[in-house]
Amino acid sequence: MPFKIKFWLRFSLLNLFIVAFLGVILRFKIGFEFPYLNQRNIHHAHSHFAFIGWITHTLFIIIVNLIQDKSPTIQLNKYKLPIAVNLISAYGMLIAFFIGGYSIFSISFIVVSFIAALIFTRNVFFDFNKFTEKTPEIIWIKAALLFNLISNLGTVYLVKMMLLQDFDEHWYLSAEYFYLHFLYNGFFVFCCLGLVVNEAIKNLPTYRYEKNIFIGFFAAFIPAYFLSTLWANLPIWLYTLVVLSAILQFVAWLKFIFDIQKAARQASNISKAKTYFFLFVAIAFSIKLILQLASTIPALGTFVFGFRHIVIAYLHLVLLAVISGFIVSYLFELELIRKTKKSLNSIAFFFSAILLNELILAIQGIASFTYHSIPYVNEILFVVALFLLFGVSFILWTQQNKT
Repeated sequence: MPFKIKFWLRFSLLNLFIVAFLGVILRFKIGFEFPYLNQRNIHHAHSHFAFIGWITHTLFIIIVNLIQDKSPTIQLNKYKLPIAVNLISAYGMLIAFFIGGYSIFSISFIVVSFIAALIFTRNVFFDFNKFTEKTPEIIWIKAALLFNLISNLGTVYLVKMMLLQDFDEHWYLSAEYFYLHFLYNGFFVFCCLGLVVNEAIKNLPTYRYEKNIFIGFFAAFIPAYFLSTLWANLPIWLYTLVVLSAILQFVAWLKFIFDIQKAARQASNISKAKTYFFLFVAIAFSIKLILQLASTIPALGTFVFGFRHIVIAYLHLVLLAVISGFIVSYLFELELIRKTKKSLNSIAFFFSAILLNELILAIQGIASFTYHSIPYVNEILFVVALFLLFGVSFILWTQQNKT
């Protein structure tokens, strides 16, 4: 049987709905002091399912679709097993974390998802080597998949601390940020940038890719991890390297979007929807990099990472506005999900909810600097979480309704 891209993508949108639904439960518990269910367990279920069930699963499908487009003769059946196993492990994590948090069951599903990712990565590398034309996006996606595997080292250390009850706050934070850095800034970002490179080369005749863009992002990636550990009193040489990495990433990004914008102006096949979607994600990613630069100021970096609201706002900026925003718009533009006026409006509503969510989280974070609280902010965020859920529901509905 052939590998059916759209069949597997149905799970993606369903999984995004589940992520949004869990977000509503979390916001309801915070806003209305709902005494039932364990907040920490729901949080772990929400985050792990978002990482594995929504983003990882969807990026895996998109990578397989890319391989199919580049070389239609390659057999894709070998991807069914790792993708199915990854999906099953995502649902296993969802249930295990929801019921009991970190346990032998949730940890077992984490291990299974790693094995699935390992097999998937091996298959992709093998098929990339078959390509007659070595196009630039290959190196981005190879790096992304390797970063995904490496990110699990952070999870392993977290699990070790929990099982041995050997808890050290600094090492715990370091391991957690290691996992998030290699997953967010590594796997997710590098994969998405690789897909952008591929689409730019394919659709913008005057676009000229420069390999220095990848070199800049890759060279800055490892040192950029220490942006999350500035509170650890880094030696001056390492701090200097961290500052340079933040600058290098920002400069490489400016060059990247400048080249794309220049080529896009000369192209006649760019729709308004594609332009607006790209602008939304590009602005969000630019803000992310600006915040990284700002965090290199020692006093500000230490101060910011001490506020939970700021960290949550930043993580949501990357996960929702940048990564989820890009994936949804990418699926729409490539018609991997049904491309209709209703689905376009649904995505626009979803993006509006993301923007509103980020604005309120930003206001809440800024207010925390002065130790002020925004009246009814938790109730407002609950309503916004409902908007996000409605947005995903509308997108799902448009995939069922053919009109």
